[in-house]
Amino acid sequence: MSAPPPVSLIRCGPEYAAPILEILNDVILTSTALYDYRARSPEMMQAWFETKRRGGFPVIGAVDSAGTLLGFGSYGTFRAFPAYKYTVEHSVYVRKDRRGEGLGRRLLEAVIAAARENDYHVLIGVIDSSNAASVKLHRSLGFQLCGTFREAGFKFGRWLDVEFHQLILTSPAHPVDG
Repeated sequence: MSAPPPVSLIRCGPEYAAPILEILNDVILTSTALYDYRARSPEMMQAWFETKRRGGFPVIGAVDSAGTLLGFGSYGTFRAFPAYKYTVEHSVYVRKDRRGEGLGRRLLEAVIAAARENDYHVLIGVIDSSNAASVKLHRSLGFQLCGTFREAGFKFGRWLDVEFHQLILTSPAHPVDG
């Protein structure tokens, strides 16, 4: 069996909006990994990238040697209150035909590294309880289950439980109030 082609991690800008949109819309329409009902539009992606830019939040992509986006990860505001300024909620999505190759791990590791570099203290992963692969990945990287909200979502005709997982980082070295 031959090894998969090499994959690089890059910072993605709006030029990657279309392939990110394709990945997100597939996840929305076929899974409970994202609790949306309807596919997102290109205009929504433009707003998403603008929010990332304004917040200084990275969008990290995994690309093959041809520059094809295979997956991406990012983080953003957890809650919009000042005392949460050192906490971010992250997400990682991989194209369905490239899952199981370790791309999710590489992307999540890069998201964690970026959070450290940007002086965040806590990463929060919000995971559908039935997503065993995501739960396993997060646990393997040191995330701990903080709680389960039973029947918090409803999609595909059934109630969904959602788990909150957190990773506490040693950054920032000198946190400040205000």
